[in-house]
Parts: sequence; C-alpha cells; structure tokens
Amino acid sequence: MQSYDFIIVGSGSAGSVVAERLSASGRFSVLVLEAGGTDRRFYVQMPLGYGKTFFDPAVNWNYKAEPDPGLAGNVDHWPRGKLLGGSSSINAMVWIRGSAEDYDAWAAAGNSGWGYADLLPLFKVIEDNEAGADEWRSVGGPLHVTDCSRSVHPLTARYLKAGQEAGLPLNPDFNGASQEGVGVYQISTRNGRRMSAARAFLRPAMKRKNVRVETQALATKILFEGSRAVGVEYIRNGRTITARAGREIVLCAGSINTPQLLQLSGVGPADLLRSLGIPVVHDNGNVGANLQDHLGINYTFKGKVPTLNQLLRPWWGKLYVGMQYLLSRSGPLSLSMNNAGGFFRTDPQLARPNMQLYFQAFSTVIPKNGERPILTPDPWPGFSIGLSNCRPTSRGSIMIRSNNPLDYPKIVPNAYSTEQDVAEMLAAVKFVRRIASMPAMAEIIEEEVLPGPSIASDEDLIQDFRKRSGTVYHPVSTCRMGPDPSGSVVDPRLKVHGLAGLRIVDASIFPDNISGNTNAPAIMTGAKGAAMILEDHK
Repeated sequence: MQSYDFIIVGSGSAGSVVAERLSASGRFSVLVLEAGGTDRRFYVQMPLGYGKTFFDPAVNWNYKAEPDPGLAGNVDHWPRGKLLGGSSSINAMVWIRGSAEDYDAWAAAGNSGWGYADLLPLFKVIEDNEAGADEWRSVGGPLHVTDCSRSVHPLTARYLKAGQEAGLPLNPDFNGASQEGVGVYQISTRNGRRMSAARAFLRPAMKRKNVRVETQALATKILFEGSRAVGVEYIRNGRTITARAGREIVLCAGSINTPQLLQLSGVGPADLLRSLGIPVVHDNGNVGANLQDHLGINYTFKGKVPTLNQLLRPWWGKLYVGMQYLLSRSGPLSLSMNNAGGFFRTDPQLARPNMQLYFQAFSTVIPKNGERPILTPDPWPGFSIGLSNCRPTSRGSIMIRSNNPLDYPKIVPNAYSTEQDVAEMLAAVKFVRRIASMPAMAEIIEEEVLPGPSIASDEDLIQDFRKRSGTVYHPVSTCRMGPDPSGSVVDPRLKVHGLAGLRIVDASIFPDNISGNTNAPAIMTGAKGAAMILEDHK
C-alpha cells in the first residue's frame, strides 16, 4: 500500500496550487490523483483552441444538467476539465478576482480570514501582471496575466465608446479600485499560450522528488477509520489501488466531483446515501446542496463593417491566423473570444454591480455539430454583446444517482427559479440593447439577429432568455464554507465539519458566488487553503 503525507484529489485550479505549496519545502510527500490525462495538447495550449475542447471527451467530463424548467426545459451542457490543470486548461481565461464586497460578505458571515484585505496579498503573490504593479496588482508571481489592450479587435473600441455613451465609466482594470464600467479583459496567458494552473504551479512541482502525480486515476472512495479520513481508493488502468495519507486528504476535485466523491464515501445527506446502499459515515445535508452558478446570454448583431467572421471563417483566413499563431504566437488565436466586457448595476440603488458584460467581435448563430463554433463563425459580419448575472439567488444541487462512481451525478441548477433573478435579467438584457443603440454602435449595426426586433415585450424577453441562456460555467458552493455545521460543509479553515484528516480546497467551498469569472478565485483558494494546511503541520 502506498503511503504519503498528503493526498490531493484533483489537479485543477486549486489542486495544482496546493500541490506546489505543500511540496515546496521538501518536508512532505505528496500524491496528486487526476482522473484525466495530460495537458500537453495543442488545442489546450492555444488560447482560442478551447472551442475544440468544449465537447472533447479526452479532456472534458461533458456533464449534462437535468432538463430545467427555468431554461424552458432545456438540457444544459456543463463542460469541466478532465486533465492536468482541470477547468483552467479549457476555460476562456478571463482573469477576474471578483469584487472586494464579495469577500467582505464572506468574512461578515463568520468566515474569519476571508475578507478582501486578507485575500488581496494572496491574489497579488499569485500574479505576474503584464500591466505592471500597483496597489492591487503585482509582478513576479508564477501565473502570468496578459494585458490585451493593444491586441483586441478594432471593433472593441466602438463597444467601449458605446458603453460610455450608455453611462458606464471606462475601467482600465476590473481587478483594481472598482469593478464598475467597461474595459478590455486581462487573460491568463503568457507569450500566446494558455497559462493554466498546471503550467503555473503543477508542472514546476512535478519536478520535485517528493511529488507523485498519477493521471487517469479516478478517486472512487475516501477511506475512514472512525471519523478520520485515512486514505483514498482509486481506479487506474482497470485496477483498484489504495493510498494512505499520514497527515491529510485534500479534496480539490471541484464543485461537481468533490460533493460526488464525498457522497460516494458516505458523507452527505443520510437519507440519500442509505437509499443507494452507502453506509453513512457522516450525515450532512449540505454536501451537494446550495449550488450556485452564473447564467449568460448573447445578443447578436449583423454589422456593416468587417468583424472576425470574415477572417476566421474562410480557409485562407484560417490559414492566415494559423500561420500568424505558429510563427509569432499572436493574432486572434492567442486571445480569448471575450475581448472586452464590464460590470454594471441593473438598479442604481445597488451598492455594487450585479451584471457582467462580454464583447465578442464575431458571431456564431449557425452552430457546427460537435464543436463550440468559435473557429467556424457565421458567413456574414457579426458580433455579440453578452452578459451574465453576478450573484443570482436561485439555488440548485448536485447529488449522486447511484453508488457507482462511474455514473455521472444529477445536476439540478434550478435556473431563474426566483423572481429576483428573472427581474434582474430582464433589466439586464434591456441594458444590452441600450448599449447597442448608442451612436458608436448603432451606426455600424445593420440588424439585431438574436433575439431580433420582434422580441420586444417583457413577456417575450423573459421567454427568450429562458430559452437561450445557460451556464457560463461557474458552479460553486456545493460544499460551502461556514462556521455553523448546520448550514455548511467546511469551517473557515476548510476542514470538513465532524471529520478529521479531511479538507476541501476548491470553488465548492465558496459561501456565495463571486462577481465575475471564478478561475482566479479558485486559484486563490488553493493558495489560501495550502497556507492554512502548512500552518497546521509545522
């Protein structure tokens, strides 16, 4: 039987950081279990290649949510990374920390040490920001953040001007003094290549003798002696293997796989576990509950001027951008599809923005089977203005269907299940149209393609966003943090309530969702969790 000081389940955004930090001193032996394979794939490393990984079972779990009444009965596609780096290896790379008020609310709820002032130093030490160092940013860290302001499509300037004409300030840094406004997104790349958590943290750690990373290793059960976690059972190459942890087991499998593994191991809602023949180790109904996610929708326009469609669709354009990328690691393939965006309030009485914007200088109304149509845009000049809600009040769940670890769990988002979420989104889509109606944009728009001018009444707008919107891939809170075991899964030091030797360090512990993309906060959580583990094992 293998024995290590620490076993980390999952090599994703948080797990990669935890592995690097716990192994840095050389004092501890670390085993990392990753259900997927290598991240050394061309379409993983090429930033815009994530259109190719969106459905690729070699690197993607390809989860499906349950048919959702809030989404007009649609079944939503939930991609999650199944490779080194996890979802940081297949995401859109937009680098957003969230608002300071998000974290201050976590601390005010009893999660000591999780206020923005506590976390800002961690965010800064992670980063090597091309925009330079200041009060909020830093340079010299392991994860490079690219300033895209000089490389975005020229149409982006019109979007930024229209946003200002609609009343939003120009914001040079959404991770700076304030989130509100429109601006160009910073992305997690370096020299035209994706800067995943694996590249920034795990790959350097893998060079150390005290680190073992096992790929194609699916964790199936946490082993307990009484209430103490002592080991992990996993399947690799058809064999069931057991590894023991002398100090702690750290779950970093993400908001879907972490609650799934806990439930399979007897930690979760007791009635569910008993009904599936799983012996109950610890009854906690919060495991898999409190699911929160951001929902997004695009409004798409046909333009009077060329967009990226004219470059990315024809064979000669694909050849041109391909050669541009291969020779100089530059051009559209080196960027995210979200060139710019922003944050706004649907009600001026709100203390902080509650909606996020995305600007894409191409359109994908006509889909291509089996591929997110990023690399095959529409045959006419088109662009999209998208948005997603920042802090929805709807809550869902992720629960296992059986005691078979190979069965995908049941994902129930409960999208738009509150009146507040519906009212917010209705106000938000009207604001997108307001941006499009501003002179800077209106003069180059031929027509609104989706949803189209016939969709005008509140009833029709609501019906449209129920039919067309879906996840923007930010599920959190399924093992939420809190001081009270009756409403949470882990305490503020990320120890699982009622159990010993077991911690959770990933986005599932977020008490509430943050205002923006969740990758940077997940990586920060890895750094915070690792620091607390090291404090407890001096």
